[in-house]
Amino acid sequence: MIKTDIIIIGAGPVGLFTVFEAGLLKLHCHLIDSLAQPGGQCSEIYPKKPIYDIPGFPSVLAGELIDNLMEQAAPFKPGFTLGEAAVSIDKIDENTFVVTTDKGTKHEAPIVMIAGGLGVFEPRKPPIDNITDFEDKGVEYIIKDPELYRGKRCVIAGGGDSALDWAIHLVENNIASEVSLVHRSASFRGHLDSVQKVIDLADEGKINLITEAEVVGLNGGNKLESVVINHQKDGELVKETDHFIPLFGLKPSLGPIADWGLEIDKSAIKVDTTDYSTNIPGIYAIGDVNTYEGKLKLILCGFHEGTLAVQSAFARIHPEKKNVLKYTTVNGVQGF
Repeated sequence: MIKTDIIIIGAGPVGLFTVFEAGLLKLHCHLIDSLAQPGGQCSEIYPKKPIYDIPGFPSVLAGELIDNLMEQAAPFKPGFTLGEAAVSIDKIDENTFVVTTDKGTKHEAPIVMIAGGLGVFEPRKPPIDNITDFEDKGVEYIIKDPELYRGKRCVIAGGGDSALDWAIHLVENNIASEVSLVHRSASFRGHLDSVQKVIDLADEGKINLITEAEVVGLNGGNKLESVVINHQKDGELVKETDHFIPLFGLKPSLGPIADWGLEIDKSAIKVDTTDYSTNIPGIYAIGDVNTYEGKLKLILCGFHEGTLAVQSAFARIHPEKKNVLKYTTVNGVQGF
């Protein structure tokens, strides 16, 4: 049994910053995450993607943000259970919860904070019969490390920001030897400046832009060798490639969280905005996993929610103590 003051379910940016805020109040945290490394989406899905709305950072790569948050949390010695998903919460008594993972690891604490982002993600896969045969053999649903495509021929499918941005990135940074962008419509859903950039690169012969078309088949042996494209006007064509990257987004799901007795509204946990507590006293929900009137799914909003939740948690853990806000500019940061 792992015992701590606060169990944080989700080791993304909001969960990591909550460790810092809890540490300032001398509360220990232990984080649980189904991913094998801290960072959530920032580490798993887009570590090389710049983020522009973190205060004090005009631009910071998602992976660098996680590195900084880990460094910020380090003085408070958080514990981690990684590569295991929290599957149940049991209330032992009025002030004790036990969280159990899918591998049987048990955690005990008086406070549970759910910072699970949008929950469990599954890629939206195109309806190609043999696509699973080529997963990790030339088919990827997210781009984690652009260097994987160095000197390679890439076919990207999709019409949103992710497809547009990665096509631009692979071309402008001279990473891929050839980039083709396939979209079933002549219009795109992404930002207008990104759409125009792709059109300009296509006019310059740097991106092979194929609209009104879909990838309908994959060919190869031990690895992907070519894709079959069905064009609305030109019919079927076969294009040799090393990688097929369908960027159709991810399907979020609450997963086991939906069965924990929490009040749910449209796949998110309803909270009281006074302290981001749920309908179960002692359980809080912070970050993208929660919902309330006026909710904005931004990392900086999650930071704010975690900060207020920790203040409330301190009062539950130490009802006899009065918590006086101490500014770090005056007191500094003292770890355990």
